[in-house]
Amino acid sequence: MYEKAKFLPAGDKSLIIEFGDSISPEINKKIRNMYIAMEKSGLDGIIEMVPTYRSLLVSYNPLKIKYKDLCSKLREYEENLGDSGSEPAKVVEIPTIYGGEYGPDLEFVAQHNNLSVDEVIEIHSSRNYLIYMLGFTPGFPYLGGMSEKIETPRLKTPRTKIPGGSVGIAGKQTGIYPIDSPGGWQLIGRTPVKLYDPFAEPPVLLNAGDYVRFVPIDEKEYKSILNQVEENKYKVNIALLDSEE
Repeated sequence: MYEKAKFLPAGDKSLIIEFGDSISPEINKKIRNMYIAMEKSGLDGIIEMVPTYRSLLVSYNPLKIKYKDLCSKLREYEENLGDSGSEPAKVVEIPTIYGGEYGPDLEFVAQHNNLSVDEVIEIHSSRNYLIYMLGFTPGFPYLGGMSEKIETPRLKTPRTKIPGGSVGIAGKQTGIYPIDSPGGWQLIGRTPVKLYDPFAEPPVLLNAGDYVRFVPIDEKEYKSILNQVEENKYKVNIALLDSEE
C-alpha cells in the first residue's frame, strides 16, 4: 500500500486513485472507504466511480469541477479516511448446487488437488469471499480468499458458452458467471440466483468491498429457488460481516 494515494489522469474527464501495487484486503478496504466517503460527500460534478483491485476510477464533469480542485478534495478525503465511520461490509449468501451437469469440472478439481468431491465442496463453501471488483461481464465478481487446497488452472481451451449462474475456479480465484458467456474457468457448480438483471433496481446484485458466501443446496432446492427467482419472489439472504472476520 502506498503511503499516499496516487492521482493519475485518465482522459479529459476521469482520474484514477491508485492506493497500492498489489492485491490485498487492506488496499481494498481503503478503496471501499474512499468510495463511501465520496458517495456521502455529494461532491458536485462526480458522474461515476468504479472500484478495481487496487484503485478507484472517478469520472467527473470538468465543467462543474476542475481536475486540480478534484484532486485537492480527494486528498482531503484520504487524509480523513481512517477506519472510523466506515460502513460494515455485507455478506451475500449464494445458494449453489455443486457437481453433475451444473458443475462438470468438479471431479477434475478434486482429482487435481488429491481431494474428494465432498472435500472440495466443503472447502469452497466454508468461508466468506471478498468481492475485489466486478468486470468481464455485467456483475461478474472477482472473489478473493479461496483456499490454496482447491487451486486449479484454467481450461486449456475455453468454452464458447457457459450458462449464467455457473460457479468456477481459475487459479487462485473463484467467481460466478452472471450471464451466458464464453469462459475458461473450471465449473464446479451453479446458482439459481440472478447476479445481473437489467430490469431490476439495482441491476447488479453484488458490490465491490462486500463478501460472498456459497451455500450448498440440492437439486430440489435449486429448482425451487429458480422458480422463485423467475417469479421475482426470491429474496437473497444478506448479513453484516462479523467485525472479527
